[in-house]
Amino acid sequence: MIHAYRCGLAALALSVSFLPAYAAGETMTFKAALDGASEAPATSSKGTGTVTATYDPAGKMLSWTGTYTGLTGPATAAHFHGPAGAGDNAGVLVPAPAMTSPFSGSATLDDAKAADLLAGKVYFNVHTAANPKGEIRGQLQKAP
Repeated sequence: MIHAYRCGLAALALSVSFLPAYAAGETMTFKAALDGASEAPATSSKGTGTVTATYDPAGKMLSWTGTYTGLTGPATAAHFHGPAGAGDNAGVLVPAPAMTSPFSGSATLDDAKAADLLAGKVYFNVHTAANPKGEIRGQLQKAP
C-alpha cells in the first residue's frame, strides 16, 4: 500500500513538472500584424496595424494595445474573433473599442476563449464603412 502511494505521488509530481508554463500563471504575450491581405476574403486596403496582447492565466485577463493607419475611412468596429485559423472567419469573441489609433483595452476570458487564444485560433480585425466585414486583420501568435 505504501509503495503504491509513493508511486502515485511520484507520478503526480512528474506530470505536474511537464505542465505548460501558462498553467503556472506565467503571463504570455501575443502579437498580430494587421493588413488587408490577411482578411478573408482579402481587401485591397493599404491600411496596416499592429496588436500586442498579454494574457494572464491566473486572472484570465487579456489586455491589449494597438495601432493602425491608412484605412479607407474611420474605424466603425474592431474585435477579436475566433475560433478560426488564418484565412477562416469566425464570430466575435471580444469587442475591442478601437475607434481611434492608438487603442487599448482588456477583458476577462472564459476557459474556451483562453484555449482558442493559446491554440492560435484568434484573430483581430478593424472594420470600416467601405469594408464592413473587416478591412485589416491579423492572427494572434504567441511572441517568443
